[in-house]
Amino acid sequence: MYDTAIIGGGLAGLTLAISLAKQGFAVILFEKETYPFHKVCGEYISLESWAFLENEMGVPLSEMNLPIIKKLQITAPNGNIINKNLDLGGFGISRYTLDNALKNIAEKCGVAILQNCKVSNVACKNNFYYVQTTLGNFNSKLCAGAWGKRSNIDIKWKRNFITNNSERLSNYVGVKYHVNINAVPDEIALHNFKDGYCGISKIEDNKYCVCYLTKASNIKDSGSIKKAELHILSENPHLKKIFEQMQILYAEPLTISQISFSKKKLVENKVFMLGDAAGMIPPLCGNGMSMAMHSSKILSNHMAKFLLNQLTFNQLVIEYNKHWNSNFATRLAVGKIVQYFFGKKISTNIFIAIMKRFKFIAKYLVTSSHGKTY
Repeated sequence: MYDTAIIGGGLAGLTLAISLAKQGFAVILFEKETYPFHKVCGEYISLESWAFLENEMGVPLSEMNLPIIKKLQITAPNGNIINKNLDLGGFGISRYTLDNALKNIAEKCGVAILQNCKVSNVACKNNFYYVQTTLGNFNSKLCAGAWGKRSNIDIKWKRNFITNNSERLSNYVGVKYHVNINAVPDEIALHNFKDGYCGISKIEDNKYCVCYLTKASNIKDSGSIKKAELHILSENPHLKKIFEQMQILYAEPLTISQISFSKKKLVENKVFMLGDAAGMIPPLCGNGMSMAMHSSKILSNHMAKFLLNQLTFNQLVIEYNKHWNSNFATRLAVGKIVQYFFGKKISTNIFIAIMKRFKFIAKYLVTSSHGKTY
């Protein structure tokens, strides 16, 4: 019997596990992959998370010589550019490096981490959770879902369930590379194209992360990822230059499909969702990783009170919903606005032209989609 079972070992799951373990609770975490591994992710983290990662989690960021990113460039499909200094800024680090560092810290804190372990189902009966996995069945007093953008449990529970091929093609596909390229080291660039956008920014070891999101129909209509990059992404002259010059460090691109930005419940079947499983902000806002870690801090505080008999279960649900929404509802709403205007040829060209003339709009969107140090 564990105090908390956590399904998913990404940033949200690992930081929740560390927070609870440091408070003396027994935690088990299930991860379907084996560390270290790559994930489809833009790998830019807002500096609002620096103190949390270094001081509370124990990740030695200051010793890792990470690139600090203070500039933003946005380009339209027609090549129009807007440049802006980032008031808060961010830093670059690969998920391969960061997730593995957090995994090692979690183990040192006493978290039981089961790797290469798939969870088939979880149910709450008689106030206890029963988690079914490929490595056996486990019990806990609380359970958290930190499985990211989608999982087999989402399908089983019909969360954001895709019912037909048309719906599948209107959802998004994410593609990521690590590359060598001569680019601006302290800048994150966001390049828009038809039904999608691509980010490029520096990470550790002088590498760059190139990650883009596009409608699944773009890949299908083109015939392959490479053909989509050649015929659709490269219509943006800035992206064309990047794809011509970059030296890809992966044998194959890393991909994820059926990404949905629809609204999700924070508590489903009495399982507490956090990170992308609770609500996904469009990657164009560059803040999903910070939101994932911040949500773990919020949830760990309330879970600890429940486990210490300071909150009832219903109070735990209410408090988590209240604090999650107060921190993230506005950012998700702004993200939807950004998602609506960007990634479409005509509207993106017009919107960037407007932002170039009225720079306070760009400042508002960047500020509203980011938070403060937590």
